[in-house]
Amino acid sequence: MPLCICCISFMAGNAQGLSHKQNSIVAISALTAKGNLPALQVALNNGLDSGITVNEIKEMLIQLYAYCGFPRSLNAINTFNAVINDRKSKGKLDRIGAEPVSNSLESDNYQAGKKILEQLTGRPEGETKTGYAVFVPVIDSFLKEHLFADIFSRGVLTYQERELTTVSALFSLDRVESQLQGHLSISMYNGVTAAQLTKIVSIIYSVVGLREGNDANEQLKTFLKRSQNNKASENEFTDNSLSTKQNIKDSTIFPKGEKITNNNFAGNAWLQQLVIADSLNPTQVGTVTFEPLARTKWHLHPAGQILLIVGGTGYYQEKGSPKRIIKKGDAINCTANVPHWHGASKDDELIQIAITNTTKGAVVWMGTVTDKEYNN
Repeated sequence: MPLCICCISFMAGNAQGLSHKQNSIVAISALTAKGNLPALQVALNNGLDSGITVNEIKEMLIQLYAYCGFPRSLNAINTFNAVINDRKSKGKLDRIGAEPVSNSLESDNYQAGKKILEQLTGRPEGETKTGYAVFVPVIDSFLKEHLFADIFSRGVLTYQERELTTVSALFSLDRVESQLQGHLSISMYNGVTAAQLTKIVSIIYSVVGLREGNDANEQLKTFLKRSQNNKASENEFTDNSLSTKQNIKDSTIFPKGEKITNNNFAGNAWLQQLVIADSLNPTQVGTVTFEPLARTKWHLHPAGQILLIVGGTGYYQEKGSPKRIIKKGDAINCTANVPHWHGASKDDELIQIAITNTTKGAVVWMGTVTDKEYNN
């Protein structure tokens, strides 16, 4: 399950490295592929409000049938139609945008598709077929004649925007690693940076779900490791002048944030606030990165807290209960008014997302976690 539908709006304005239009492309594509129509409705409205045109969204939904199937595409198109009609009834007139063009590149659609694929990848398409093209030759013809010649030639979206659409959908689907790795490479050839890909993962995490976000992050790390000999890619991915190796480790979901300097934490820890609670929304969301051995003081939350572990290994302990090991993929319900502490293990960092209800106050800090308590 995604963290919450309202995060779609938050992410649309706060994912660094992506424009509002690109954020809309990512959210709409991911939710179309996943088939989450209520959340897609929100993302479509957000996209139109941010200035993306009607025809740009139509092109995305047309293209997506080739990557996630007609059922998902048609459901998304029907949802979009309902959104447009609802907005019209409320007096909102959305910009239609550029009209698509017909394919007039070549009389031979296969050759036209080959040419577009060469432009997308920057590599010549040889005459020798391999893999699926040998086993089922007609699928190679369908890909080049229809997907690339008919769809990618329609204009409205740039090649970069079409690759953002594809990558966002593939990040959200299961068992498409080979295709995703190929399209990550194509997207970077068309100007998408490694930092932007990291931000796409953060949106997948927020609007699609924890499991999909973790899977997307692992796939991106695999791709970046394979690409680390490319200096340009390393420079794009470098954040705060860290080494490439450390950067790959720190690419998980959100920025590392600022180092925590108060005495409520032992060791080195960093905080990135993601959502600030206000009078309309009492929920506070932040990500904390603990170095090995770092931990909080004993503390409690008057209205409770949820911890989502998105990286590494660590410990969690409630007063009167044994210390337990927590690791990536765990979700912890911190019961209201129950003293507890949490932090990294001795040999591994811990990265968590903390979701806190602040209606009765965010946190009450207590005593230090002793070395004996930590090591017990």
